[in-house]
Amino acid sequence: MKYTVLQIAELISAEIVGDPNAEITTVCKIEEGVPGGLTFLSNPKYTHYLYETKATAAIVNKDFKPELKVPCTLIKVANSYLAFAQLLNFYQANKPQKTGVSDKAHIASTAKIGNNVYIGEFASVGDNVVIGDGVCIYPQTYIGDNVNIGDRTTLYAGVKIYENCLVGNDCIIHAGAVIGADGFGFANQDGEYLKIPQIGNVVLGNNVEIGANTCVDRATMGSTRIGDYVKIDNLVQIAHNVIVGAGTAFAAQSGVAGSTKIGSKCIIAGQAGISGHLSIDDGSIIGAQSGVTHSLKRGIYLGSPALPASEERKLIVLKRKLPELYQQIHKNKND
Repeated sequence: MKYTVLQIAELISAEIVGDPNAEITTVCKIEEGVPGGLTFLSNPKYTHYLYETKATAAIVNKDFKPELKVPCTLIKVANSYLAFAQLLNFYQANKPQKTGVSDKAHIASTAKIGNNVYIGEFASVGDNVVIGDGVCIYPQTYIGDNVNIGDRTTLYAGVKIYENCLVGNDCIIHAGAVIGADGFGFANQDGEYLKIPQIGNVVLGNNVEIGANTCVDRATMGSTRIGDYVKIDNLVQIAHNVIVGAGTAFAAQSGVAGSTKIGSKCIIAGQAGISGHLSIDDGSIIGAQSGVTHSLKRGIYLGSPALPASEERKLIVLKRKLPELYQQIHKNKND
């Protein structure tokens, strides 16, 4: 990697304050700047690092006005965080891509493999699988019968995709994720649990990212559906027959019970839990560790059970006052 500040600025339509010919050879955090490094400033809490960084250049917002002398070249854009992300994506897209099929992989004779595909050691590809162009399948990945993988999708080491599931284009599924395991379906028969066969599948849209060790369960019947551009963090559980709208994001350790419908562009924060057979409106935000037990209209929700954020904040204030109120009541009772 070797670019001038001018070349970088042209990629992200930026204004340069400083040396346009300075060379960039790496990227770095602002507090760990190095010569030749490109960093960025988006959080005001890190502004003081900019005045002492050893990085060669920093991407900042257009409205940033330094209060002290800045030792590096500034690259000014409308949104520094977004611009830095765009550059990292550019860098990632231009890295050499793995291609070729390992002779230690097992590929069924009925599988159809696209062009420029990489399949690593000890990967297993089942009968009637269709793998699109530019797909990367890392070692020890399992792809069950009748699975369809779209173009340019990446499956990292140890991913398991059960039979009949569909994965869209440009998806990323991280190590250890399981797509299409049985949903938690049992019928109580005289005190014993009778397994209900899970005969549906999972359908992932385009540009979906699934974190490490996350599970998306297959439907009892029909499909568990994850919409386009959904982003799911590590260690998330999506149960059978759940439907997730486009552009929704899940943080780590959150979970959704069966047959719940989550709208588009929602945010589900870390360790939030959502009960089954509910409906969550588009654009809803569910705070960390919230417990959702009823359907929600669009809004911001906190707490367990989850309440509108304004109500939960009032309750938090009152909870803090409970010891004082208790002491007053106890004192009045004794008087």
